[in-house]
Amino acid sequence: METGYDIEGKTALVTGANRGIGRAIAEAFLRHGAGRVYAAVREPEAARPLVERHGDRVVPLRLDLTLPGTIAEAAESARDVQVVVNNAGVFIAATVLEDGALDALEQGIEVNVRGLVRMAQAFAPILAANGGGAFVQINSVAALKCAPGFATHSASKAAAYAITQALRDAMGRHGTAVLSVHPGLIATGMSAAAGLAGAAAPPALVGEGIVEALRRGDFHLFPDAMARRVGEAYRQFAREVVEADIEEYQPGQLRGGAPS
Repeated sequence: METGYDIEGKTALVTGANRGIGRAIAEAFLRHGAGRVYAAVREPEAARPLVERHGDRVVPLRLDLTLPGTIAEAAESARDVQVVVNNAGVFIAATVLEDGALDALEQGIEVNVRGLVRMAQAFAPILAANGGGAFVQINSVAALKCAPGFATHSASKAAAYAITQALRDAMGRHGTAVLSVHPGLIATGMSAAAGLAGAAAPPALVGEGIVEALRRGDFHLFPDAMARRVGEAYRQFAREVVEADIEEYQPGQLRGGAPS
């Protein structure tokens, strides 16, 4: 995106807002002056602590990325939303050669990729109608670096990152900024399940990082120490390829045929 976006006074929706990174994002938005945050969770009761702390600035909504009907209902209830953060996801990791690899991959794709597409399709028209706003996708450094034991998870995150790149162009045409967030080791239930909680950074880094990245007008955010190391190495490629106009990068390529 080319211009910055300030969360102050805006109405936001955060999936998976009841815990971990999602809750940290909701808290950061409220701390920086968001007028309202829809806490989009599978069980609205799980958002009660946020409601108790912030009152009617938090509105719980039922939303499950695997149930398209709940996404449609949430979109209908949140017609005033200006910022959407698709944070909810699953960590289901398997090596390529183990028996459960295909099942693990399918589960990851269902939530992390199809769920993202469903969210974008439901909320892109609303954001456009409300003047553009912002769409934030929580991806991962696993989208860029695949550890053998996390192969299926990395594959789903890499696919989500590809979709996010496409959304940057598609939603940008209607004035919506898109931000791709790539956390590394963050202290959440997901990192604990992966056995990586020991050196993990606090989730607040992600929430605060998103607020600042939106203000700067960035497309990529690498919020923690591990992520920043990846981001530094990736920066030139991101700038010259990912964030570049592909017709400028390969003149005439799209006119003559799709890249192989």
